[in-house]
Formats: sequence, structure tokens, C-alpha cells
Amino acid sequence: MSGDATFTASDAIDLLAWKHAIFDLYAGIRAAPRPERAWRHWRATRDRMYRDDPQSPVPASRRSGFDGCLFYDYDPAWRTIAVIEDSDPVPTQVPVSTGQAFAFIRVGIARFALHGVEHALELTWNEGYGGGIFLAFTDETSGSTTYGGGRYLIDTVKGADLGFDRERGTATLDFNFAFNPSCSYDARWACPLAPPANRLPVPVTAGEQHVTSLAAI
Repeated sequence: MSGDATFTASDAIDLLAWKHAIFDLYAGIRAAPRPERAWRHWRATRDRMYRDDPQSPVPASRRSGFDGCLFYDYDPAWRTIAVIEDSDPVPTQVPVSTGQAFAFIRVGIARFALHGVEHALELTWNEGYGGGIFLAFTDETSGSTTYGGGRYLIDTVKGADLGFDRERGTATLDFNFAFNPSCSYDARWACPLAPPANRLPVPVTAGEQHVTSLAAI
């Protein structure tokens, strides 16, 4: 969400086109038989959109010199299947990069293993119009090699998810696809950040890293 007070109908149409492109991109990833190849396509597509699209989170003055998002190398050990458990609905105010808070509700817990160790992250539901499942996390790299406010794994408002299996009650979590919120590139964007409950006590050396020189903060 942009905090730009000059947002126009043309901007809204551009943003809709951006969302359509992201939905299509993730639909292709979910159908792809080879995750690493899908990840490389995802990265190339995002780099092009971040460089050329008018709704890119990269400030317009810096797009011409944008060389692409910085990532750790793909490692299949960071791909896992989470078991989704229902939880008692708990209203919560998720912190926002601009210092405000957005209304969410905790709806479940994602339980999974990484490198033989069990972990759990909260799933929340966006209480804004249209709703959406949201999962963001921090870890031991946050604030050093990755963005301090956390990274996103699931953000269905924007079409970003790698797949839920309703019959099995599971979700695919691939930390290689963890990405930064728009505010990591430009502080004018108002982005929900990872809630305190979603801190992993390990360094997640997968997914997007953070280039501080691009951020306006």
C-alpha cells in the first residue's frame, strides 16, 4: 500500500495490472514441476517488473540503474510442507512500516520442520476489505543481511502463495521465495511487518536479502 496522496485512477489501473501479473506468476510456480527452475523464472520476472513497471517499489529515480533483487542461492533444504492447524481467532494489530498498525486476526498455526528442527509460525487474516492470508517472519539474519522488518512467505492479497492443500490441511513453504516488503525499497510504502510471534530462532539463509542503498530509510 502506497502512502502517496496523489494516487490517481491511472495509478489504480497500473496497480491492478501489477497484481494480475503477480497472480499469474504464482499460478505458474504452483504448477511447475521443478521448484528451482520456477524460482529462477520468478526472480527474472520480478527483476523486470521492479526495473520497468510504474508500480515498482523501487523509487523511479533509481530504476534505470537497478540490477535486480539480491538473493541467497537456491537451496532445496529450505523448502518444506507445513501442517496448518486452526487456532482460536485472536484479533491483533500488526505493526506497519510507517509506525501505524493494521487490523489482522490470527486464524491458524503453520507447523513445519527445517533441517530436522520443528518450528511454528502464525497465520493471520487481513481484516481489510477482501481479506487475505498473511505470513511474514523474522529470523537471525533480520537487520543484517536481510530486511529488519521481516520477509513475506504468504500474502494472498497480492497473489503470493505457493499452494495450500485443503484435503491434507497443508501449505507449501519455500523460504527461497521469501521476499521483502515494498517499504524495504522505499519508505513511502506502508507495509505490514512480521509480528513478534513469528521470529525464527535460526538464520534463514534463503530468499531475498536487503540492499540498504536502495531504501529511503
